[in-house]
Amino acid sequence: MTTTTRLLRLLSLLQTRRDWPGSLLARRLETSDRTVRRDIDRLRGMGYSIRATMGPDGGYRLDAGSELPPLLFDDDQTVAVAIALQTAPAIGAGIEEAAIRALGTIRQVMPSRLRHRLDALEVTAVGRAGDAAPVNLSFDVLVTLATAIRDRETLRFDYVPRDATAEDRPLLPPRRAEPSHLVTSHGRWYLLGWDLDREDWRLYSVDRVRPRTPNGPPFAPRAVPGGDVDEFVSGRFKGSDVNEWPCRGTVILDLPAHEVLPFAGDGTVTAIDGHRCALEVGSWSWGALAASFGRFEVPMEVVGPPELAAAFGTIAARYRATSESATTRRQP
Repeated sequence: MTTTTRLLRLLSLLQTRRDWPGSLLARRLETSDRTVRRDIDRLRGMGYSIRATMGPDGGYRLDAGSELPPLLFDDDQTVAVAIALQTAPAIGAGIEEAAIRALGTIRQVMPSRLRHRLDALEVTAVGRAGDAAPVNLSFDVLVTLATAIRDRETLRFDYVPRDATAEDRPLLPPRRAEPSHLVTSHGRWYLLGWDLDREDWRLYSVDRVRPRTPNGPPFAPRAVPGGDVDEFVSGRFKGSDVNEWPCRGTVILDLPAHEVLPFAGDGTVTAIDGHRCALEVGSWSWGALAASFGRFEVPMEVVGPPELAAAFGTIAARYRATSESATTRRQP
């Protein structure tokens, strides 16, 4: 190996475990202990903090340093970092511009085989990052879907139940869809596509997609309704074709505005005085909207509309019946 190749190989080894005996590094690199020592000194000169460790053979440990040295990623790590940079807007931390510049820097030095994979992975981040439960997402499936989107090829895939294992295949014909966009929202990945059998736009959970090969015929891309993927997908999450909740109402809460604001989500909080505020918010049904106000556990007044007031009455009657039933069962 050339010196440069050997240094990169040495750095890769040091990143894979905490401590490395010097003699083991020499065997893995097929060189001498003296050459390993010289290469360690070269890496230290490049900014890597490599500490000598005590032991029968002596060894080395790669530690954090005072400056960021050149980094070494394998292929999957490189693409993973690039995907994370694409989804940076969902974090909402004001790092969007820096993420775009970092993505450009990484892409510029990528080998063509990785750049080809990255260019296929165009991701739309909807909303903000959330605390969704982790799912078993296959990186290979993600790349397969992204490639089909780029090449405009019809997807054939099984759509397995949420609790199915990776090997499960439903005894149903495969789904057929014209893939349009990969979307990430609240920690989940979705495929937006035109379902050819249902003749409608659909959002598929990527962790439930099991692609079949080969892909179907090429297709002419369709325009997403409204022309804005973010707005359209956000609307679908709200049960609508537009980015608006189908049910929206207002109540006055016996709480100061600053205590309500952190929990208002996409709602609007208006201070009335130092002890009360108005909260306008939306949901997919009147019952769900009324129930969402209950989380504040304070007296409230319904401003409108009448459907919201009626939903409070329905929920109150249901809760009263539940309480009376529970009381009856406890009696001897």
